[in-house]
Amino acid sequence: MRYKPKLLLCAVLMNCAFSAHGQVDKNKPQIGYLYPAGGQQGKTIQVSAGGQFLRGAGHVYISGEGVTAKVIRHVRPFRNLNGDQRRELQRRLGAVRDQRLAELPPQERKMLNIKGRPAGNKERGPKTADKTKDKPANVKLPDHPLLQDLENKSLQELAHIAYYMSFPRSKLQQNRQLSETVLLEISVAPDAKPGMRKLRIETREGLTNPMAFQVGLVPEINELEPNDKNNSSGINALFRNQNIPALKNTLRPEPLELPVVLNGQIMPGDTDRFRFRAKTGQQLVIETHARSLIPYLADAVPGWFQATVALYNAAGKEMAFADDYRFNPDPVMFYKIPRDGIYELEIRDSIYRGRQDFVYRVAIGTQPFITQLFPLGGKEGAQTVAAIDGWNLPKKQLTLDTQPGQSVIRQKSYSDGKTVSNLVPYAVTTLPECTEVESNDTIQKAQKIELPNIVNGQILKPGDVDVFRFSGKAGDTIAIEVYARRLNSPLDSLLRLTDASGKPLQWNDDHVEKEQHLHKDILGLQTHHADSYLLAELPKDGDYFIHLADSQHHGSAAHSYRLRVADADGDFSLRVTPSGITVPAGSVALLTVHAMRKDGFEGPIELFVKKPDAGFKISGGLIPAEKNSVRMTLAAPDKMSKEPIVLELEGRARIGDTAIRRRAVGADDTMQAFLYRHLVPAQELLVLVPKSRWRMPPVELADGRPVKIPAGGSAQVRLKTKPRPLLKEIDLTLYEPPAGVTLHDVTVVPDGMTFTLKADKDSIQSGLSDNLIIQMSREHTPKQQKGKPAPKKRRDSLGVLPAIPIEIVKESGAV
Repeated sequence: MRYKPKLLLCAVLMNCAFSAHGQVDKNKPQIGYLYPAGGQQGKTIQVSAGGQFLRGAGHVYISGEGVTAKVIRHVRPFRNLNGDQRRELQRRLGAVRDQRLAELPPQERKMLNIKGRPAGNKERGPKTADKTKDKPANVKLPDHPLLQDLENKSLQELAHIAYYMSFPRSKLQQNRQLSETVLLEISVAPDAKPGMRKLRIETREGLTNPMAFQVGLVPEINELEPNDKNNSSGINALFRNQNIPALKNTLRPEPLELPVVLNGQIMPGDTDRFRFRAKTGQQLVIETHARSLIPYLADAVPGWFQATVALYNAAGKEMAFADDYRFNPDPVMFYKIPRDGIYELEIRDSIYRGRQDFVYRVAIGTQPFITQLFPLGGKEGAQTVAAIDGWNLPKKQLTLDTQPGQSVIRQKSYSDGKTVSNLVPYAVTTLPECTEVESNDTIQKAQKIELPNIVNGQILKPGDVDVFRFSGKAGDTIAIEVYARRLNSPLDSLLRLTDASGKPLQWNDDHVEKEQHLHKDILGLQTHHADSYLLAELPKDGDYFIHLADSQHHGSAAHSYRLRVADADGDFSLRVTPSGITVPAGSVALLTVHAMRKDGFEGPIELFVKKPDAGFKISGGLIPAEKNSVRMTLAAPDKMSKEPIVLELEGRARIGDTAIRRRAVGADDTMQAFLYRHLVPAQELLVLVPKSRWRMPPVELADGRPVKIPAGGSAQVRLKTKPRPLLKEIDLTLYEPPAGVTLHDVTVVPDGMTFTLKADKDSIQSGLSDNLIIQMSREHTPKQQKGKPAPKKRRDSLGVLPAIPIEIVKESGAV
C-alpha cells in the first residue's frame, strides 16, 4: 500500500515525541480504583479497574513475581437505567428470585409461608415475570459485571444487584475519572510473596498510573448488600418495598470464621457490617487498608477515604471504636475477646461520604502486629537486630536488612511462615551510630557525642527531654535532624539548640521539605511533617547542646527516634514524573525531574541513564544550580520492547571534593483535596517502548552545547534532520517557556530547520539556565466527505522536540 507524502510526514512527526504536557494529560489513561484491591495466594479472582480513557486496554503489568493478570473486557460507563431497562431488570431479577425461593427447603418455605409468592405479599404481589405482556421488545441491559450469569445468583447476590442497580446515580459525585471500567482476571500463585504490589494497564494511549494491589495469606470475601445496620435496603429493592422480616434472616449470611480479609466499597451514606465468630482470649487485630490503597483523591476532603471501624457484641453494644492508628488515617483496632460469641464489625466513612473509589480491605484475626521498634535503623553493612513489641508476636526481635546499595528508608515485617505482620519502616545510613544513655535530661547531665553521629533514642515518659553535647568551631554549619514520624514513631519532635550558657540559638518543631510549586516530602505520603530539622552556623568555638523532646509532652517506649548530627556538607534526592512513560521506539518522551536539596546544597545535578543504558538518551539532563525542577526529554531506542522496561536514572553532583550519586525515583504528581500536590513515589520507573508505525528521523541540535541568549538579544538555533518536503507546514511553538523567551523566524534549510530565540531584557535576567520544550503542530483541512459540509481546518499536536538547554547571558556590551 502506498501513502501520500503528506500522510507519511504527519505520521512520522506524530511519532517524533510524547505529546506536550497539556495535550498528553487530555487523554492520559488513569486508574481510579481496583475492586477488590487484593487477593489470596493460590486464587484467581475477577477485579474491576475503574478510571478513564481505558479503551483499548491490552496488557496488565503487576510488580514483583507470582501475580499475573489479563484483560477480560472494557465496560462502557454506566448511568441511570431508563424506564424500559428498570422494568426488564425487575422482571429478570424477579424470575430468578422466585426460582431461588422455590428451591428453599420445605421447612424454610413453610416459615416464609411461600406458596406461589413470598409471605407478606398477600394483598399485592411483586411485579415480576407474571406480566410478560408488558415486556418491551429487545431491551438491552447495561454491560455491567454484576449482571453476568444472573440465572445462577443466590438470593443474597440478587439483593446486592437490586441494591446497586437501584442506587440513584444522582447521589454519586459526578466524576469522569471513574466513568469507565475494565474487567481483569488476576491469578495469584500459591508462593507469591505477600504484600503490596503495583498494577498498571497498557491502553492505546499508553501506561496508566500505578494502583495498589495486595497479596494476602488468608481467605477473603467481597461484601454483598444488604449488609447495613437495618439489613433491608437490598431486600426492599428486590422485593419491591414489601416488608418481609423473616426473609431478612434468610438472606443474612452465616458468621464468618477467622482469620478473614473483608473487601468492600462505601457508597454515599453507606455502612457495611460483617458478623464473625470469636473465642475467649483471642487478641484480635483488625487492620484497615483504605488510604494506603489510594493515597490521594483530588476531589474529596480531606483527600482520602477516612474509614472508621466499630466492634459490637451480639447484643448490639459497641465494644471498641477506631478512626486512625496514631497519625495514620487508616484505623487499626486491638481487642481481646472477653467471651465466646458472635461479634459484628461496622465500617463506614467518618462523615458518611462514599463512591466507587472508597475501597477498603479489612484483615481480622490474630495476626502479628508490630507497634514499636528499637532502634529505628542501623549503619549500612552492620548486623542490626531490633527489639520489637506489639500484638501476637512470638518473638521480640527482628533482624534488619542493612545491605549496601539500597534506599535509606526501608521496610520489614515479621513472619513465622504462616502469618505476616504489618510492615515497619527503618533507616539505614553510613554514619557512625550510638545509643542514648539516660539520664540526660539537663545540660549538666547531657550526653557527649562526636560528629558526625546518629543517636538512637527514646522519649520514655511524658515530659522527658534528651540533651546531647557536642563541640564546634566558629563558622561551622551543622545539620541536626530527627527521623521519627517518617519511621512510624508517634513522637512529634521538638528541637532546640543552645550554647553553653543555655541561651537558645535556634529551634524547630515541624519541618517541611523545601518546596517550589509542588508540595514535596520524603515519602510522598505524609501530611503532617512532624520531624524537626535545624541548619545552624555556630557563632563561636565551644560546646553546644541539643535538646530533643515531644512537642505534645507525650512519651513511651514507642516514642523512638534517630537523631542525625553532622557537618552540613550537602545532599539531595531526586523524583522523576511520571512514573510510567510511553514512548514509541525511536521517539522522544517528556518528563520532569524534581530535586529535593538538603543541608544547604544548591549546586548543579546531572542526570544519566544508569540501566539499561543501550539506546536510551536524556536531553537537557542538567538541573542547574539552585533550581528544584527541570523538564527533560528521554529518547527511546530504535527497537521496541514487548514488556515495560524498568529504567534506572541516576543523578550525579560534586559536593566539595566528593562525587555524590543518587538514584532518581519514579513518582506521580497527585492532587489532594482540590489544592495540595504531592509526589508519590512508585516502586518502579517503567518505560513502555511500543513499535513505531513510522520510523522517526533523528532530530538534534547542530551544536550540542546550551544555547546562549543575550538578555535583550537573540540567538539562532539550528536543528539537524533529514530533508522533508513538507517541513514548511510544521509550526514550532514554545511550551510553557520562561517569561520573556520567545521563538521567531522558523526556516527550513537543506539539512533541517533554523529558528531564532529572543530574550526580553525587561522580563528576564542574565544567569538563568533552563530547558526549552518546543511543541510541533500542523494545521490541515480534513478531506471532505460526500454529502457533508466542508470541514474546518484542524490543528494537530505532533509532539515535542528533544529538550534544548539555554542560558541567558549579559547583553553584548553590557557592563
